[in-house]
Amino acid sequence: MMQYDNGVPACDIADAAWFKSSASTATGNCLEAAALPNGYVALRNSRFPAGPALVFSPEEIAAFLSGVKGDEFDRLVGPVRA
Repeated sequence: MMQYDNGVPACDIADAAWFKSSASTATGNCLEAAALPNGYVALRNSRFPAGPALVFSPEEIAAFLSGVKGDEFDRLVGPVRA
């Protein structure tokens, strides 16, 4: 099983099925995610698909998603305009 380190070029992650949220902007600027075979999750910037990917353990992703669902990161962005 392949192990990927943070900063690996996203295009070097073999067979990654990248996806983005349906809430991404009309211009497509968003964060994309891919589940890796070892249970880890890779994240990349959609504007730079061949750029570096950050790779997180299942526990790290679970903690982050819990914070997102708990509105802990809302202060990082301004009001969303429809």
